[in-house]
Amino acid sequence: MAGPLDGKVALVAGATRGAGRGIAVELGAAGATVYVTGRTTRARRSEYDRPETIEDTADLVTEAGGKGIAVPADHLDPAQVRAVVDRVDDEQGRLDVLVNDIWGGETLFEWDTPVWEHDLDNGLRLLRLAVETHLVTSHHALPLLLRRPGGLVVEMTDGTADYNRDTYRNNLFYDLAKASVLRMGFSLGHELGPRGATAVALTPGWLRSEIMLDHFGVREDNWRDALDREPHFAISETPRYVGRAVAALAADPDVARFNGRSLSSGGLARVYGFTDLDGSRPDAWRYLTEVQDAGKPADTTGYR
Repeated sequence: MAGPLDGKVALVAGATRGAGRGIAVELGAAGATVYVTGRTTRARRSEYDRPETIEDTADLVTEAGGKGIAVPADHLDPAQVRAVVDRVDDEQGRLDVLVNDIWGGETLFEWDTPVWEHDLDNGLRLLRLAVETHLVTSHHALPLLLRRPGGLVVEMTDGTADYNRDTYRNNLFYDLAKASVLRMGFSLGHELGPRGATAVALTPGWLRSEIMLDHFGVREDNWRDALDREPHFAISETPRYVGRAVAALAADPDVARFNGRSLSSGGLARVYGFTDLDGSRPDAWRYLTEVQDAGKPADTTGYR
């Protein structure tokens, strides 16, 4: 049976692991052909030195029902990004969904460290990885996306515009990176809307990514064992949850109503009715504001 995105083509930039992988798989589950990019392949690892690869992600996309195509690329290199887009054009002649999920900064920022004490090289590289990569990718990919009306661009970030406006996010470099991507979703909305496409900024909640699970020393099948160490982790969600958010947006004929807006996986779950893999519907950003940041005991009642 054809899925709602059958015949559609997506490029998920930064799909090696985490949210990017979850998004790619859910786009595939909806029937899309998904090009997945990243720096870690089965032949070569990035500085993360982790086992996840873009080939693994592509295989998961295909297993889910779509067609996954892995293309190695460093999105700081305009020539490599241009080559990716040229390949999509040559092979498909269209691009319907662009997801800018390039990040790569987990090992570069220092928690609660003022800018004058933070390692400058690491902070500046974090900004390049989080912001410049998105700009390079949009510059090269958007002409192809705009060739047909109805295209969708998703700028992946951490935190909603409302939450990040009032909340200091870890340190200046991190805070600026995530605010910049939120603004990119807004600005791209102004540039794409009149040309028949839609741009949004989207955040997952507390993501049970591979790196986060490793941090707590758990796996997806026993993640609740981490609650003894961090009770608020109870609000966390799988990467597939935000993936379902992107798939729902991509299949929505009225997606332009969200143009330029800041969205969250939990907020879109209420709009579209999808759930996480366990059937729950976590609303992390409301929980973080009303429970965790308010200093209340962990209790997800009414939030998932």
